[in-house]
Amino acid sequence: MSQTNTLLGLDIGTVRIGVAVADGTVQIATPHGVVLVDGSEVEAISKLVDLHGVSTIVIGYPRNQSGEATQQTAFVESVAKKLEGIAEIVFQDESLTSVMAEDRLKQRKAGYNKEDIDAEAAAIILQDYMEAQI
Repeated sequence: MSQTNTLLGLDIGTVRIGVAVADGTVQIATPHGVVLVDGSEVEAISKLVDLHGVSTIVIGYPRNQSGEATQQTAFVESVAKKLEGIAEIVFQDESLTSVMAEDRLKQRKAGYNKEDIDAEAAAIILQDYMEAQI
């Protein structure tokens, strides 16, 4: 599939990676499930890139409340390095996105699980990135 203006948002954790997709022309990010961190995550993300014709992968960049790098930052950077060459990689601050994601899901008054929170957080990261580009 040829590259388009489609973006993939990732909220990278040590167990799961939340995934969101957006068509950059309409600027709306939607949750798209999770990828398990089990050794096949790079292949799974590569398949999503091909399936959706993704041009850019937006990765949530974690920092502590003082803005400093953490162990999770190093983990995210290591995963990002493995994704280089699949699509353009950009980072977006992910401060409090999991908290915001859980709040959104609670407001919908429907059941949700950790996977839903991760996917929703990825959508928030991706939406924040697109809005910062306007």
